[in-house]
Amino acid sequence: MVRENTIEFILAVGGGSVIDCCKIVSAQARMDEDIWDAWYVHHRLPTEFIPMGAVVTTSGTGAEQNNGAVITHEEKKLKQPLFGAYHSFAVLDSDLTKTLPMKQVISGAFDTLSHCMETYMGKPQNTNLSDEINEAIMRNVVKNLRALIANPDDDFARSELMWASAMAENGMLKLGKQTDFQCHMIEHAVGAYTDCNHGQGLAVIHPTLYRHLLDEGKEKLARMAETVWGVKGETTEETAVQGIDALESFIREIGLPTHWSEMGITDETVLRAAADTCFLTPGCCKSFSRDEIFEILKACK
Repeated sequence: MVRENTIEFILAVGGGSVIDCCKIVSAQARMDEDIWDAWYVHHRLPTEFIPMGAVVTTSGTGAEQNNGAVITHEEKKLKQPLFGAYHSFAVLDSDLTKTLPMKQVISGAFDTLSHCMETYMGKPQNTNLSDEINEAIMRNVVKNLRALIANPDDDFARSELMWASAMAENGMLKLGKQTDFQCHMIEHAVGAYTDCNHGQGLAVIHPTLYRHLLDEGKEKLARMAETVWGVKGETTEETAVQGIDALESFIREIGLPTHWSEMGITDETVLRAAADTCFLTPGCCKSFSRDEIFEILKACK
């Protein structure tokens, strides 16, 4: 449509899916090669784009802050990242989130928290300035999500959550870090087969994934337990476990699922297929095999 109508500007109005789609359209319209093949076969990034802007109506993905785009290849049953255009501008007006069901606002805010945790658990494992800023943003998300659930008309809480979403994905927290995002890749794989809600899927996976990272990542998990959740055990491992438990309790508190069965996902063959097609990241504390990912997905049932 962009090519046929000689479109000169694209305005993305919506959440992460809408914005990501427009990023890819803006790039594909200027490319002869299929953008999926360009990246995954030839490892080439697009270099020309249709100019675009974004009006964010649902915060959480931070999609307006970068050129990454998660797209589902429906024939291949793959939901994986591509790269498209940056925006010339982005409008962040938290009043627009009032047009959404509260359940989606909560789901989006948890996606923000997930972005922070995925970055925080990346390499190096020692804590740098980016991590300390990250800790403040995670605390902010937890505090303001609770405030917004208590009072959906709390405009300040809504604006803070939108700002936190932007901060989580504008690159600031990733300075000096090799991020992991294995939880996101696992959820994307499940989403390619089930079309499950992104934030809800992350909520199901995160606690179980972190329990599988306990041996390798207990120091970082323990620090997050103390600085974000305010819990501390007698040992580093106990503190890490208490932090994972606090995360899971928070997920229940805000009304998100902690098991696939709560989302109607019960077919184990789907989970096996998701594990077999999941994009494997280099790993923050540990690089997972596909069988280990399958075990994590089964433990989430």
